[in-house]
Amino acid sequence: MNLGFDILDTLKSRWLALCLCLFAALAQAQPQPAAAREDYLLGEGDVIKVTVYQSPELSLELRIPASGSVSYPLLGDVTLGGLTVNQAERRLAEGLIEGRILKQPQVSILVTQVRGSQASVLGHVIKPGRYPLELTRTRLSDLMALAGGIASDGGDVLTVTGTREDRPFRVQIDYRQLFATDDPRTNLVIQSNDVVFVDRAPQVYIYGEVQRPGALRLERGMTVLQALAAGGGLTLRGTQSGIRVHRRDAQGVTLELVPGLQGLLQQGDVVFVRESLF
Repeated sequence: MNLGFDILDTLKSRWLALCLCLFAALAQAQPQPAAAREDYLLGEGDVIKVTVYQSPELSLELRIPASGSVSYPLLGDVTLGGLTVNQAERRLAEGLIEGRILKQPQVSILVTQVRGSQASVLGHVIKPGRYPLELTRTRLSDLMALAGGIASDGGDVLTVTGTREDRPFRVQIDYRQLFATDDPRTNLVIQSNDVVFVDRAPQVYIYGEVQRPGALRLERGMTVLQALAAGGGLTLRGTQSGIRVHRRDAQGVTLELVPGLQGLLQQGDVVFVRESLF
């Protein structure tokens, strides 16, 4: 009798273990919640392909108009603009159920042409243009990556303009800090029709007795000595005591300064190196 009970207990244990394995496999096979992934927001001009697996006659290709409402067979006008792809799929499925057209519709939407949610990158970048925002949380760093980054003559300040809460929005962001911090106020979320502008890098000018006179990119904290080095240094006739910096003040008056070699330069400064008298 004890042997029979032992066999029965063993069978029960194995059956329980098998059930646990099946439950674990089913749990892993369940799809992830739709909210767990970032979804594209449908907008004006987007072209979508709607597929209803049970009813091929309800599958078609549509363009989202300015109103956001599309004409769908047996449902009439359905507003899809402003919804994510998942939300649009659910709205069509619910409409087919409420209209008693299908009991358990399986609706899939594929965005074939992205024209609605776009943002522009202008100015001194490698690839200026208008780019689609394929995710609802496309960040500034993502958009700059699409534009190829700042060009060699571009500045370090990004100016982002757009609309937030129906109000004009404008913010300037240090490009160097964009990848050095996790602050969402720096690497902000880009919205449709935002414009990112990169101005030309600030410049100073050097002429006189230097090897390579001309315009120089003004680096942060640039000194007179560094500007001389960027200009190739003094000629044989140049003299450090003859260095002058011409700078405009707030009233637009040009001042002539006699800086030291460690003096800091400002945007628009003109450095002149005089000829030695001896």
